Amino acid sequence: MNFLIAGGTGLIGQKLIQQLIKENHHIFCLTRSLKNKKNTNNLTFIQWMHDEKEPYEELKDKKIDVVINLAGKSLNSGRWTEKRKKEIVESRINATASILTTIKNLTHKPTLFLNASAIGIYGISETITFNETYSPGDDFLASTVAKWEECAKKATTYSIRTVYCRFGVVLSNKGGALPKLMLPYQLFIGGKIGRGKQWVSWIHIEDCIKAMLFIIDNPTIQGPVNFTAPQPVTMKQIGEVISRQLHRPNWLPIPSFFLKTLLGEMSILITEGQCVEPKVLTQNNFSYTFPSLQKAIADLY
Repeated sequence: MNFLIAGGTGLIGQKLIQQLIKENHHIFCLTRSLKNKKNTNNLTFIQWMHDEKEPYEELKDKKIDVVINLAGKSLNSGRWTEKRKKEIVESRINATASILTTIKNLTHKPTLFLNASAIGIYGISETITFNETYSPGDDFLASTVAKWEECAKKATTYSIRTVYCRFGVVLSNKGGALPKLMLPYQLFIGGKIGRGKQWVSWIHIEDCIKAMLFIIDNPTIQGPVNFTAPQPVTMKQIGEVISRQLHRPNWLPIPSFFLKTLLGEMSILITEGQCVEPKVLTQNNFSYTFPSLQKAIADLY
């Protein structure tokens, strides 16, 4: 199969491309800069979001089977000033709009469009277990993700199966949140973050990639899909699992007010959370390799 991927240099994108190449698929990877990018038999880099030309000029007559958009400015790239918030929203909307323009101009339309999304769409709660049927919340993150999905929805006008990949916290030892959570424990200063009651709906990166491939192979799945493990945990439980795995103390709490002072509104990424159920994946009999946090952490560290 031929894949068109945007955001292929990120944590999920790199892992996904590695797996697709292993399965002998061909990937056209959209990138803002061709510097230090080398094409191979299975991987072709195409410049994107560039003034000189649009990617569809190079791709127009290619047969693209699946389009995957993982592009967007990192949420933890700095304090959420009004300028930063605007960049977070626009980076996602503009990238998705550019992808849709490319799809519109392809002679052979893909059968599937996977667009990145996030469980942040549900808002924050300690008591509700969210699944894909819940409406968006009303905080900044929820409204951002809702706008993102609404933009991606336009792919359905081309009769393309469209899936919104609502990623939870993706666990990897190569990047993302987990190495940052592990570091204090490795330095013997680990402890509860905030009140510890906030939910963390997570997924091992291997299961994340496995779920994407599962969706590709299951044509009845469309719309929002929660990419989370079936056993969400609290931040307190994460600390306990890490402490046991590393044989380190779990003793030095970091209070919520300190994080809010340090990070501003962005602190909700770690001081608040949501309990999310991967209803679509489980109802379609997806098999998790790492259903529990204990298994996931033991595999990664």
